[in-house]
Amino acid sequence: MEDFATSLAFEIKKDIAERYFGFRKIIEEDSDNYQQEIIAATLALEKDIGFDLLRIYALLQEDRLINRFYELTKLGDVLFFDSYVSASPTIRKRLLGDQPVYGFFRKSRFQNMFFDLYETLRDHINDYRARIANLLEDHEVIEEEINIFYKKNDISGIMLFLRDLDGGSDTSGTMSGGISTNSTMSMEQKMRLHAPESVEKFLPVLQPLPEKGSIKAELKELLNQAYATQPGFDVKKL
Repeated sequence: MEDFATSLAFEIKKDIAERYFGFRKIIEEDSDNYQQEIIAATLALEKDIGFDLLRIYALLQEDRLINRFYELTKLGDVLFFDSYVSASPTIRKRLLGDQPVYGFFRKSRFQNMFFDLYETLRDHINDYRARIANLLEDHEVIEEEINIFYKKNDISGIMLFLRDLDGGSDTSGTMSGGISTNSTMSMEQKMRLHAPESVEKFLPVLQPLPEKGSIKAELKELLNQAYATQPGFDVKKL
């Protein structure tokens, strides 16, 4: 009879452990995947959106015109800006050298390149916004998983139950191992799951770029000002 009770106690402990650590592992894996997706979104922000913006800065050149671009697009804070990068002829050639060039006149080629870059930036921002939306949703799911986990898994109660299963002994038991109330509380604190920080703590939540047609007149005026400051510049010679 004693062997049966011991065997039953072991099976109960095993079942509790498998359910507890199985659910916990799912949450930890979801958190790891979430953090990896934040890294991927960061790389997309830098590689795609950052590069698009640098190329636009290379065309606009002047700080006041770049600031005006942000006012028109309501994009938010100026990102990835460095006066030296946008003004350096060598860097400008590297940034714009592979862009398609078309148009009969220098000014039209200049404008066409800008509007091509604008559309590329708009697409990249839309992709990035979709990533951020998914990450915000994933974060909510992880938080809810943790809430459900602790509703179903009271660590203190589980540890006390395991101790009682061993006859209340403070020194015996396969899994309880001398569990006191203080050590149970300490273990609960150490093992407690916490949701990762929201993606908004790490990355900007960008507004969608307006459709080109909705602000085309304003953008053309911006380009007229940009071209007037560099009338000899020809994108065809990059």
